[in-house]
Amino acid sequence: MDNAENTTAPSEIRLRRQSRVLELTYPDSTRHSLSFEYLRTHSPSAEVQGHGPGQDVLQIAKENVTITRIDPVGRYAVRLIFSDGHDTGLFTWKVLRDLGDNHDSYWARYLARLHQIGYERKPITRLE
Repeated sequence: MDNAENTTAPSEIRLRRQSRVLELTYPDSTRHSLSFEYLRTHSPSAEVQGHGPGQDVLQIAKENVTITRIDPVGRYAVRLIFSDGHDTGLFTWKVLRDLGDNHDSYWARYLARLHQIGYERKPITRLE
């Protein structure tokens, strides 16, 4: 692992189950709140990203997915375990920072793709 990878490690990770967000705070005071749905639909796994450029698979019906567990992977990543059984994506510090820094454009592109196929997002059910 190189130092550049290490410098992007969050200084704090908080799982907010009720609001369905993963909060990341970085040493440079940057903060990102990433929804569980966003993380699930943008997982770095082959199931979502495919095995090469242009092979990504649009994830639908993930509005109510939750993160049930976070497992550390060495000193460079976490594995997020989702309520729909998805657990194969390794969210490296670099990937998480990218997802946070580019959230608005990635999310807008995702919503546009859903619109193109005529999918309407469902209301989020309240967690008890």
